[in-house]
Amino acid sequence: MPSVSAEDAPRLKPYMELCRCLGAFAGQMTQARDGVLRRVRIEYEGQVAALNIRPLTAAVLAGLLSPVMEGVNMVNAGVAARERGIDIAETVHDRPSEYLTLVRVTVETDGLARSVAGTLFAGSRPRVVEIKGIKVEADFAPHMLYVTNQDKPGFIGRFGATVAGAGINIATFHLGRAEQGGDAICLVSVDEPVPEDVLAMVRTLPLRSEEHTSELQ
Repeated sequence: MPSVSAEDAPRLKPYMELCRCLGAFAGQMTQARDGVLRRVRIEYEGQVAALNIRPLTAAVLAGLLSPVMEGVNMVNAGVAARERGIDIAETVHDRPSEYLTLVRVTVETDGLARSVAGTLFAGSRPRVVEIKGIKVEADFAPHMLYVTNQDKPGFIGRFGATVAGAGINIATFHLGRAEQGGDAICLVSVDEPVPEDVLAMVRTLPLRSEEHTSELQ
């Protein structure tokens, strides 16, 4: 495990939680149908770039592999990633950023690449600020739904009605889109775990009048 001095530990703690959350988010975004995970690229900019990034990378890898591996943690995540043949790249950017701190995690499989970026709000609260290049700001929560769809009227209403009809309370609802009428995402935190039958109903919601369905993770 990367060493952390007693002096650095308190300062690194909120950044490590941010990195763990980003890794876990990226890991859950990457489905088995996307192919084998080949590369992980972690970019640090702003205040975080001046810190010891080795334990932060370990936190990203632990979060990333946790959905598919039992017992993975910061101590063994690096070894587990190498044993799976995953190429790991760390980049520290010395450039102006719109955030005081920014960490971006990009995962690449055989067929695609996806990224998620986050920052610290008020210096200690992890917050996601970008998903697949689309701007969206939301605090991390224990139970979240991430839905991709097309930016067309009606989807949000159908989604809300489906979740409410199942008796599930929405705590926060955040939206983002690449452009008008283009790819869109919604990131929703709920008060309780969502049963699989409700997830199945959300997955079948049409994006528009044509026969397309939403993608839920």
